[in-house]
Amino acid sequence: MMIETHPFEPFLPENANILFLGSFPPQPHRWSMPFYYPNWINDFWRIMGLIHFNDKDRFCIIKEKRFNEADIRDFCAQNGLAFYDTATQIRRLKDNASDAFLEVKTPTDIPALLQQIPLCNTIVATGQKATEVIASTFNCPIPPIGSHIEIKIGNRLINFWRMPSTSRAYPLPLNKKADVYRQLFKM
Repeated sequence: MMIETHPFEPFLPENANILFLGSFPPQPHRWSMPFYYPNWINDFWRIMGLIHFNDKDRFCIIKEKRFNEADIRDFCAQNGLAFYDTATQIRRLKDNASDAFLEVKTPTDIPALLQQIPLCNTIVATGQKATEVIASTFNCPIPPIGSHIEIKIGNRLINFWRMPSTSRAYPLPLNKKADVYRQLFKM
């Protein structure tokens, strides 16, 4: 089993106040675009569409079964949403995208990411593996799903949110996931 290196650069707009951290992108043949949450059957961009536009298909090009990458990048840059993952290198223990079968070989240097986005006051783990890596990195407790704790990183206080996975394998309907994620934008 080969070691894979992260295929994307961190997306860190200057105005970023929220940093979303997943585990690691799926294999390229599962991508509908070369950007975060690229799998057509992942609900992250549908959740953002529901929260911000009351339209789950706002970022979708349905006939082509892909997301509108340019629209997504513009939206994220305008709204201060940053993205990366909690691993820069992994090994897949099975030939799938499941976090349960990802072995993190090199965790991301999250403090180094935060240095590049000084306005960021919130880190969001979008699944169990990401949550575990963040908690291990900062030696902090794991918050319950849908809630957060405050952690000190350097001289900054950061809200560490644990969100439900946006994978369809996670057993929660899209509208319920959106309700949980909506809390991030009320702070």
